[in-house]
Amino acid sequence: VVRRRLLQRYEHQPFISCLAGFYSCRWKRYQRERTEPGKCCCNMVTFCFSLVFLYTWGEGKNDYNGFDWYNYGNLGFWFLWSLVILIVAAVLFAYTSLLLVLAMCLLAEGQQLYLHWSHKIGTFLVLGFTISSLFALSILWRDHRKTVRLSFQVTAPYLHIGAIAIMVLLSWPVALHAIRADKKVIQVIIVGPYLAILLFLFLIPLGMYSPCIREKGTLGPKPALIGHRGAPMLAPENTEMSFLKTIEHGGDGLETDVTISYDGVPFLMHDDTLRRTTNIHEVYPNETGKAASFFSWDSLQKLNAGTWFLKNKPFLGMGSLSKADQKQAMNQSIYTLSGFLRLADSHNKLVIFDLYRPPEKHPYRNLWLRKILDVILKESKIKRHLVLWLHNSVRSFVQSVAPGFQHTMGRKAPIEDLLKHNIVKLNLVYTDMSSEDIRKYAEANITTNFYVVNEPWLYSLAWCSGAHSVTTNAVHLLKDLSQPLFLMTPRQYNIMWILTDLTSAFLISLIFAL
Repeated sequence: VVRRRLLQRYEHQPFISCLAGFYSCRWKRYQRERTEPGKCCCNMVTFCFSLVFLYTWGEGKNDYNGFDWYNYGNLGFWFLWSLVILIVAAVLFAYTSLLLVLAMCLLAEGQQLYLHWSHKIGTFLVLGFTISSLFALSILWRDHRKTVRLSFQVTAPYLHIGAIAIMVLLSWPVALHAIRADKKVIQVIIVGPYLAILLFLFLIPLGMYSPCIREKGTLGPKPALIGHRGAPMLAPENTEMSFLKTIEHGGDGLETDVTISYDGVPFLMHDDTLRRTTNIHEVYPNETGKAASFFSWDSLQKLNAGTWFLKNKPFLGMGSLSKADQKQAMNQSIYTLSGFLRLADSHNKLVIFDLYRPPEKHPYRNLWLRKILDVILKESKIKRHLVLWLHNSVRSFVQSVAPGFQHTMGRKAPIEDLLKHNIVKLNLVYTDMSSEDIRKYAEANITTNFYVVNEPWLYSLAWCSGAHSVTTNAVHLLKDLSQPLFLMTPRQYNIMWILTDLTSAFLISLIFAL
């Protein structure tokens, strides 16, 4: 209004024209300062949610196989949905990071952030996708929250440094907006929450706990490694080749799944059907949905248990196999329990197995445990101390006919009850990991095994917590760890914490002063 009236009355006077232009620039700047914070806040919120989603999904890598199993059971075909989601999360985070960096650079120069309509839509799509994905994870995969909480025990010191670094970067636009604000109240609204968050981050290490922050000489022995279905990253699972690969890479034990054929031969198979891990669609195309235990052993011997692995391996991105390994994998067949036990006994390896009772109308539905015990005690004659007996039913009967087994419980229980039933080991899902519980059970001479631990950070946490052993798909990777990741002494951590806080406080003060 001022500009228009001045131009109408004094359009021929250069000075007044310049004054009108000045008022016009002030008005545009006022509009820009009023709209810039909203856009910047929207970008910041989207960035934060994409970061949380990327971290949450990235730290859940240990459970990707379980997630893909869930989808396989619902969709009927195998696909690495977990890897696709990880790539999408990384792309979305990179996109929001680029927009945020651009916004910060423009704000620092006093320029307005003009987002193209496609970027505005993209920002809201990213925000909606990350929020809905985090909500779906919290509902459908509740154990994943436990995994994230466990990850904080080893990554929290480094997340703290990252959070402080972000606050230092944010100090420039915060200071810029505070200086531009005309009212003290607005300045307090801008600077107050920022300083409150900064103070919280400065002091949060006081309540931080990590078992990997410990004095020198207090770290326990490296947990033993039990191959989960052998070495499924290197060979077809539950085959002779898979178990040989575990032994070759120094595994301390072997884990498998046992079911029983229609004519009473115990064999190794995890799935209810044979679709995923055999070529049944080629040999018996009309019986792909039939339960594995309803096939006779002669029928099972005609199936190949390795070609599926070779077809999927390039897609899985697990690296290349040598020609000798490819040839060996192509010739794998379904493995018997007897052969598995003889192999373990010959190499002096521990064995632990999940036993699956045959379904209704199976001739061995009520005799399956006796048949399995006959194979263990009479056919294979494995050394009894190598057997970790996990199955809980008829435990007293097993203890009477097969003294010497290491009886293992699959859940936590009071120490008195465990000792009463002669339990010497607990086999627990890794989300139940607690250094306090591990220490309590160890004092009663009860060791702990956690499954399935594939990621180095999770194995490091188990090591620092005092676990005796872990069941893993990645014996070949974890065997090479010479010490836990993130291991440091309290003194080293205190120095890192104090230096981070002092350096960041100096930089933030300097930025506000400038």
